Amino acid sequence: MFPSCVGGCRTTVLLLTRCFQQQQQFRYGLKTARFLRTETCIGRQFHSATAAVSGSSFVVCDYRFGSKRSYTSANTGSSCLKMTGAAKKYTTVERGAPNSTDYRVFIKTEDGQSVSPLHDIPLYANDAKTVYNMVVEVPRWTNAKMEISLAEGLNPIKQDVKKGKLRFVANCFPHHGYIWNYGALPQTWENPDHLDPNTGCKGDNDPIDALEIGSRIAKRGEVVQVKILGTVALIDEGETDWKVITIDVNDPVADQLNDVNDIDKVFPGLLKATVEWFKIYKIPDGKPENQFAFNGEAKDAAFAIKVVEETHKFWRTLINKEIEDTGISCLNTTVEGSPYLVASDAAEEVLAKSASGGNSEPHTDAIHKWHFREENAYSKL
Repeated sequence: MFPSCVGGCRTTVLLLTRCFQQQQQFRYGLKTARFLRTETCIGRQFHSATAAVSGSSFVVCDYRFGSKRSYTSANTGSSCLKMTGAAKKYTTVERGAPNSTDYRVFIKTEDGQSVSPLHDIPLYANDAKTVYNMVVEVPRWTNAKMEISLAEGLNPIKQDVKKGKLRFVANCFPHHGYIWNYGALPQTWENPDHLDPNTGCKGDNDPIDALEIGSRIAKRGEVVQVKILGTVALIDEGETDWKVITIDVNDPVADQLNDVNDIDKVFPGLLKATVEWFKIYKIPDGKPENQFAFNGEAKDAAFAIKVVEETHKFWRTLINKEIEDTGISCLNTTVEGSPYLVASDAAEEVLAKSASGGNSEPHTDAIHKWHFREENAYSKL
């Protein structure tokens, strides 16, 4: 195992964040080595290192102190080893009565500073830009359509409202609620003025959506560190609505999933179920099936990462006021150089002015109803 202390005084946690699948020749005696990108986390500072794997052991070369230090460890049997380090933590503050139009979930840093989940939480969770932060809006198996409020200061999470009523997603047989943890990647924006050459449609004016397919049910407002596996392109009422497929880097099977083709190997049928879910979930509301670009085919991780990078660039134009009149509040407490940057006390004032009461709507059994189609995966068995 790795030594727990380097130099006798500092605890080291090695975080393997990316495995380069190509094989390269290692000129110092190893016949064939697979190089892995690692990072060393001391407190909240990340430092680079490299690792070479060959046979049943691997060598980690740490360049943190300006000189190389090497450690060896037995191979665990996985070609991509995952180790976790400290990530910045966030907490949630609930305002207003739950199940009401006044209900909001605000985000704070660990030290109590109010932040916008859209603008202040970094897109990238590590220096190598291989791990991403995802803000969970809707935990798996739940029906309330929660979303980051674009128009409100600090962009709290709220429940979508339609015709004055709180919106819930219907259960379309055999699904119940959302079948993954659903949310958004911060610091991204699907530009409604940009015609996507891949889809032929413009963006939907939202942060890019993310699905987390791991085993744990996340909490509303939780910030999860994920890696990107692929994406599907929903065409929602004529607009491009990317759905980026991810997995929590701390999930027990995360090491087995590095690209879109791995999903069916580990979670057989989940990709098809995902496309079906998005295709039919609006039918109970009287709307037609949703359409997809690429005939519903999921694109790979490399493609998805390029899409995310592009939406991150669009977000920069938004936060730097290069584009205006979008209907999006860009109030933030951390983005240096942004004309929308405010001091912490001003952010606290926004939170304090938010509703603290409200009338909860009564729960009805309609939320549990299953909606059936005449033709589905089971009707002709």
